[in-house]
Amino acid sequence: MDLLLPFIDQYGYIALFVLLCLGIVGVPVPDEILMTTVGSLTAGNEPILSYGPCLLASFAGTMTGMMTSYMLGLKVGKPFLYRFGRWFKLTPGRLAVAEGWFQRYGLWAVAFGYYIPGIRHFTCYLAGASNVKLWKYVLVAGSGAFVWCLTFLTLGHVIGINAPAILEAIHRYLSICVAAVVIVAAAGGYVYWRFRKRTEPGS
Repeated sequence: MDLLLPFIDQYGYIALFVLLCLGIVGVPVPDEILMTTVGSLTAGNEPILSYGPCLLASFAGTMTGMMTSYMLGLKVGKPFLYRFGRWFKLTPGRLAVAEGWFQRYGLWAVAFGYYIPGIRHFTCYLAGASNVKLWKYVLVAGSGAFVWCLTFLTLGHVIGINAPAILEAIHRYLSICVAAVVIVAAAGGYVYWRFRKRTEPGS
């Protein structure tokens, strides 16, 4: 993530669009962490980025990646994916799991697959390889993509706004939590010691 932040800082919304597009296609990009971090950059009195354009760039990048995956699946089919998919981290084992999900849940696997790393990268390819009608795919994939982007951007935005309060709470209650853990551990150790003493031969 540290390598991606300078890219976002330099190219802004275009970088967010490109990174999410590549992440959906299969390039190892930490999508959720990326959007949550970007969401936090939209918070505060002087935000680095604006929430609305971030949501638009995220959604557009995600849908571009989803459409790219769909078209590849439609054109090359499953045999190609099983043979060469490993170049994009689409290993045969992962493809088999994703295919099982797709056969069981159909297009719904595309919608809720966004929230499952290792699944969302495959269901789009399989939708194309299964000749799902384009309008159905766009409707379901688009709805899922919007909710997914909205969820993590908003989470980051809320965390960013409340960061001072969160840090203050951690600072205030950290010592109490540590003390509680120490007391519980000590009590548990004492109980265990007493139990061992009672069960030892000759006790």
